[in-house]
Amino acid sequence: MKRKPSKKPALLLLFGERVKDRRIYLNLSQEELAEKAGLHRTYIGMIERGEKNITLLNIEKIAKALEISKHKLLE
Repeated sequence: MKRKPSKKPALLLLFGERVKDRRIYLNLSQEELAEKAGLHRTYIGMIERGEKNITLLNIEKIAKALEISKHKLLE
C-alpha cells in the first residue's frame, strides 16, 4: 500500500517564503540567519521549506534577526 505524500499547510509555506525572501533581501545565508537568531542552520532550512511548525518564541527570534516586526513577518 502506497502512502500519500503529506501536504504542507499553506500557512507554513507562506511563512517560510517570507523568512527566505527577507533573508535574501538582507543578503544573509541560512547559516548567518541561524547564528543571529540563536537557532540551527538546518532548522532555518526546514522553516523556509514549510516543514516546521515553529513556536512563537522562535518566530520572535527570527523576526529580530531579520530586523522586522513579528507582525510584518506574519502578514
